[in-house]
Amino acid sequence: MRFAGSAGYVATADLMLAVNAAITLQRPLLVKGEPGTGKTMLAEEVAASLGLPLLQWHVKSTTKAQQGLYEYDAVSRLRDSQLGDARVRDIANYIVKGVLWQAFEFDGPCVVLIDEIDKADVEFPNDLLRELDRMEFHCYETRQTVRARHRPLVFITSNNEKELPDAFLRRCFFHYIRFPDRETMARIVDVHFPGLRKELLKEALEVFFGLRDVPGLKKKPSTSELIDWLKLLLAEDIPPEALHSKEHKVVVPPLHGALLKNEQDVHLFERLVFMARNNR
Repeated sequence: MRFAGSAGYVATADLMLAVNAAITLQRPLLVKGEPGTGKTMLAEEVAASLGLPLLQWHVKSTTKAQQGLYEYDAVSRLRDSQLGDARVRDIANYIVKGVLWQAFEFDGPCVVLIDEIDKADVEFPNDLLRELDRMEFHCYETRQTVRARHRPLVFITSNNEKELPDAFLRRCFFHYIRFPDRETMARIVDVHFPGLRKELLKEALEVFFGLRDVPGLKKKPSTSELIDWLKLLLAEDIPPEALHSKEHKVVVPPLHGALLKNEQDVHLFERLVFMARNNR
């Protein structure tokens, strides 16, 4: 198996190299990068490109590592016992298989996405060390050891909200998705909006990267926000010339709510526009 990119995802050469390195090493691929740079979509596109099923585990602050293996539904078993249900005799009827158990049971290879692992408790990555390393775990309720028939290709994403333990990092192949440059961003836009007018694309990228260069922004606009903004510009039929003043001075872009996501950043940019006008 080798990933060579896809029509719906612009993958740089170093990103494709990282995916194929993880496949060769049979290690999880830990992907970091700014929110909105396509970390989650990478797993989806790799699975589609390689023709593999995709299992997704979206981690929350309350998620425990055990949930990725299995959960024992004791409440349902107690209820069924009170109702005289014969199913209670077999505890296996109350084992809810997690994403990793499902992946281990597949007849062929598959792709597993553990999304935003840094949202969980600090012990979450450590609790998965053995399972990700040896590709097996023990179910104490049914007294069985579950082993992977085929080692899945595991993608783990992180927004860097928490530091991950060294023992966990050692078991992964790491890749940081750098923010796209203008040329790469133009290719990404072309995937979503083929045939977009060059004038509109040029002006939109000027505004977008200009916003990202504003010092002091609490949240810089990301790739996904640029795509949303362009979709709105096209829907409202905003002309390219509306994105800048006649003197090419800084202006508040139309529909800027798609790019700036908090009031501090909006006020900061408005002040910069006001200062630019007064300096003319």
